[in-house]
Amino acid sequence: MPAFATPTLFHNPDCGTSRAALQLLREAGHPPEIVLYLRTGWTRPLLLSLLSEMGLGAGALLRRKEALAAELGLLEPDVAETRILEAMLLHPRLVERPILRTTLGTILARPPERVRAVLPPSA
Repeated sequence: MPAFATPTLFHNPDCGTSRAALQLLREAGHPPEIVLYLRTGWTRPLLLSLLSEMGLGAGALLRRKEALAAELGLLEPDVAETRILEAMLLHPRLVERPILRTTLGTILARPPERVRAVLPPSA
C-alpha cells in the first residue's frame, strides 16, 4: 500500500459523521488534506485504488440510504459491481462517507471512532 504523509479525508461537510471524523483527526493532531468529493467527483483510478486499499467491492461502499441508489436499481441483489462503480462515478453522492486514507490504512470511517485505528502516533 502506498504511504501517505498527510491523512486524506474524503469529506462531505453536510454529513455529521464526516464532520465528527474530521474533528477527531484534528483533536488527535492529524489535520488532514480534505477532498470535497461531491465537488471534485471521483476518477475511476482513485475510486478503484480506495476500494482496493480497503479490500472492498463497490457494492460495499454504496450509500444505500441515498434515494438515487434505489431509483437506479442498485439495491437489487444481482447488481454487477461494474454497474455500481459506473453509477458512483456519475453520481459521487452514491459513495458512502467519510473515507480516510492514512499511512496505516484506508477505511470507511463509520462510525467516526474508527479513525483512531489508522492514525499514526502523534509526533
